[in-house]
Amino acid sequence: MVSLGTARAAAGEVDTGRLEIGETRDGTTVGLPVAVVNGAADGKTLYIQAASDGDELNGIGVVRKVVPRLDPAELAGTVVVVGVTNYYAYQVAQHRNPIDDTKLNRAYPGDESGTTSERIAAATFAAASEADIALDLHQGSTSRMIEEVRVRCGSRHRLHEECLELAKVFDCGYVLDQKGPDGQLARAGPDEGVPTIDPELGGSVGWDAGSIRVGVEGVFNVLRYYGFLGGTDPPRRQTRASGFEQYGSPAGGLVDFEAELGERVSPGQTLFSVTDAFGTKKAEMTANSSGVFWRTRRLPQVATGEYVCSVGTDIDSY
Repeated sequence: MVSLGTARAAAGEVDTGRLEIGETRDGTTVGLPVAVVNGAADGKTLYIQAASDGDELNGIGVVRKVVPRLDPAELAGTVVVVGVTNYYAYQVAQHRNPIDDTKLNRAYPGDESGTTSERIAAATFAAASEADIALDLHQGSTSRMIEEVRVRCGSRHRLHEECLELAKVFDCGYVLDQKGPDGQLARAGPDEGVPTIDPELGGSVGWDAGSIRVGVEGVFNVLRYYGFLGGTDPPRRQTRASGFEQYGSPAGGLVDFEAELGERVSPGQTLFSVTDAFGTKKAEMTANSSGVFWRTRRLPQVATGEYVCSVGTDIDSY
């Protein structure tokens, strides 16, 4: 029998339930939606969570397509899923938990006696820590970005190679291999001996069918490679970046992008220009380094110094 919250599944069974994380301001008990798919055969445990940022919905789109396709009779091992992690932010379609104004993916490993976000982090981290591998499904919030996987433990971490292998298996085509901020699940998981990655499934308002499809394929790539399901293909080579350059606007106005997402750019190449409301060019920004055009703001209007785009740098292939 495997359980997560009220979800309990014997070998060959599937169950859904709730993982209690506290109470709302009126005293109503809050439980995160969870699922357990317990395979008929023994094997590893995969932990998946989505929407630790409340406006990042592509991960939920992945979960709702993956779970119905998992037949426990064909599965070796167990898949445990938290379908919506940042409950409070999700309810109001915001990035941060509005109860404590916290970004949940800076609260791991959490504190079961702490703030609202720390309690959510503690409850979900307890489940992730019992797994063999973990996927924390994200997206670039509402900005525009390529699909990529982030390895956040740092190149000197004892589990770096295992996390990098997991990222390659997930196979978005692009990997950001850069130590992340404290409090990320993809930082805390490896510290507990669990290879953990952070797939960033594009960026959209609402969700995006193409990015969800990439995420579903990534989950099944992992399930096959690590022996949960039969059959596997060798992972493809990935483009890896180990740094970012972020570009702000040199002037206020409206942005026109000169590079496409995923495009290789060179030093001196124009990334974007800025015009006034009547189309007169006021400024342009060029790349400082070679890299991949990785991420951009969604709305065209900018103030002086406001973030516009990012270029992934220190590029290689592995």
